[in-house]
Amino acid sequence: MKTSVIITCAGKGERAGFNKNKLLVKVDGVTTVERVFKVFKNCDKIDQIILTAHKNDYDEIKNIVGDSAEVVIGGETRTDSVKNALQKVTGEIVLIHDGARPYLSIDLIYKCIESVKNFGSGIACINCKDSVCKTKDGTIIDYVDRNTLSLIQTPQAFYTKDIAHAYELASEEIFTDDSQVYKKYIGEPKVVDGEQSNVKLTFKEDFISTKDIRYGVGFDCHQLVENRKLILGGIEIPHDKGLLGHSDADVLTHAIMDAILSSLSLRDIGYHFPPTDEKYKDANSMKLLDHVLDLIYNNGYKVKTVSAVIMAEKPKLLKHIPAITKNLANALNVKEKDVGITATTLEGLGFVGREEGICVHANAILENV
Repeated sequence: MKTSVIITCAGKGERAGFNKNKLLVKVDGVTTVERVFKVFKNCDKIDQIILTAHKNDYDEIKNIVGDSAEVVIGGETRTDSVKNALQKVTGEIVLIHDGARPYLSIDLIYKCIESVKNFGSGIACINCKDSVCKTKDGTIIDYVDRNTLSLIQTPQAFYTKDIAHAYELASEEIFTDDSQVYKKYIGEPKVVDGEQSNVKLTFKEDFISTKDIRYGVGFDCHQLVENRKLILGGIEIPHDKGLLGHSDADVLTHAIMDAILSSLSLRDIGYHFPPTDEKYKDANSMKLLDHVLDLIYNNGYKVKTVSAVIMAEKPKLLKHIPAITKNLANALNVKEKDVGITATTLEGLGFVGREEGICVHANAILENV
């Protein structure tokens, strides 16, 4: 079933106090439009992406998304912008998402889509944690049971025919939320669990960079055997033996991937790339690393630094470390100075010392994007 998404980016963002659309202000070198667009672009359930844009921002937003999405001129209100975009939707299911919420996960997208298939709609909401009251003239006049309250987020997902029909019936009415339109003209919207991290950027202080740092540790070990290539960090090392494994057995890259995954509690490479799966037989571990990087990016993080120590009796790796470092830095999209690779022997001791295998201990530091 084909699925489309409308990302609303046509607002002026005046409450943020910038001299331009807040979604086009760069934070840590990246605009909010680009952040949210990439989440949906990297989601395998999304077939069509449509962004709404103010006419003054059209060229800039189109330049960001290129040919990977359609850009539609918005209207005077959010309601008008969604109506315009719905005319371009080709999917049977459509998600509508605020461009000012760039930190959603792909898992949340999946949940909204599945809710549509099961119940006809899927509205991301989170429980209200704070006590809530009614006030008048600076005085509390009543309290509201927070257990009956939820905070509405986006994405909100619907069958396209239903939400399009609802907006047709809405005529000139103004709504702040798509689920309101659906409820008034179609039926009771179904709620899915939203995410605390899926915040809406509204005021200038919301755009201040606040780095969340995560640390991870990884370890891997492979046996040295004849008639196998020795691959470390994506670089082939001349040697009379190579590492045994289901994939290319790049023990260095495997340890780094596990360190990256562990920093976000995302299991390990055996979980994501099981050795029982034939599609990973002789797989290039640098390609698997690309998948891991997409996974952490979709969770709102990127690699800041990695370090690793290679434990090998032979071959001597000193002259190969610069090439390994450069290759890993390019793959991780960091500077070479942010990749620390060292090598050591175990003085003839144990599994490694007997030249039966190579082990790697790795560390990774991630930061939020």
